[in-house]
Amino acid sequence: MEEKKVKIEQVSVDDAEKSTVADAATDTRIPELEAALADMNDKYLRAMAELENTRRRGAIDAESRARVRAISVAEKILPVADAVDAALKHTPDDAGIKSLALALESAFEQIGIVKMETVGKLLDPTRHNAIQVVNAPDGVAPNTITEELQAGYMMGDTILRTAMVVVAK
Repeated sequence: MEEKKVKIEQVSVDDAEKSTVADAATDTRIPELEAALADMNDKYLRAMAELENTRRRGAIDAESRARVRAISVAEKILPVADAVDAALKHTPDDAGIKSLALALESAFEQIGIVKMETVGKLLDPTRHNAIQVVNAPDGVAPNTITEELQAGYMMGDTILRTAMVVVAK
């Protein structure tokens, strides 16, 4: 018997052909991956924007609640200020009442409560409550406030209480 020799040759795909096959597979996946990346990036940016909006809304809500509480407390203190003013008008030389008036004025200043100036100003229905009309004294223009019966107060741009005034006609 004769021996037959079989020669086995190793066939290999050269690197150029390998990269062509890989490039073909990659070429179809790149657009898909880029689209997925763009979608994830869009979702990330939207989530970050929503988080920032939530933070901002929370800060605004907290500030609003604090302002409402401060206004509520301030409105409750105004009768005390009226009582101190009445006591000061009744006994202007009392050192204790003067001291109390100064302390209250200082506290109002620190909180941001401002007493409205009224006498000599023109009537502003948003700030003044005209409860009496009198004949205009000489040299006083119509609708000018001649007397303040109860002080009006503001906190920032919020009117805590309108002033009760007497107006010239």
